[in-house]
Amino acid sequence: MSNQFVTLCFVGGVGSGKSTLARWLGEKCDLPVVDGDRLGHIALKQPEVISQLIEHFGSGILDPEGEIDRSKLGSRVWGDDPQSVRNRKVLERIVHPVIRQAMQEAIEQARQTGKRGIIIDAAVILEAGWHGACDRVIFVETPEEKRLAHVVESRNWSEEEFRKRERSQLDLDTKRKHAHFVVDNSGSIEQAGQQLMQWLRHQSVVS
Repeated sequence: MSNQFVTLCFVGGVGSGKSTLARWLGEKCDLPVVDGDRLGHIALKQPEVISQLIEHFGSGILDPEGEIDRSKLGSRVWGDDPQSVRNRKVLERIVHPVIRQAMQEAIEQARQTGKRGIIIDAAVILEAGWHGACDRVIFVETPEEKRLAHVVESRNWSEEEFRKRERSQLDLDTKRKHAHFVVDNSGSIEQAGQQLMQWLRHQSVVS
């Protein structure tokens, strides 16, 4: 990898395999991977976040232990109907700054500990405006049928849930336009990873 610190950010459709490819690359290049979904889970456990969410959505979003029930909250915010869009904006206004702060701390820690770069895996990098922190944006291109099959198997989603989540994000064409590279993930993770490595070598990001 070059001497310059590089932030690599992965985007793609729902269920495209971004996280799997990010972990693959992290292992190959000895780079830390920031899992945006995990940071979101952590944010939802912070007392000040819980308090603000209850204020806006009511205590019906809590589980019996008094923590945020992600499925109940999700039913309020996923979709493209006007109410879901409004609710999602409220959620983003509360949670995104917390996630962004944690992400920035991870980047700084990677720099200070002498890492050569870092990988950001967050579904809403573009939607949240976080791509300004990215040196390279990589779009993971995966056929819709493969993406749907993945979320049905791994997350137990219905096709309707998949469609709602997809409609809640930027369309795929817009995501592609923001990308520096599009990696074909229609085959194995090894095939996709090798494509990505070849491009990164050409960019002098890895050696």
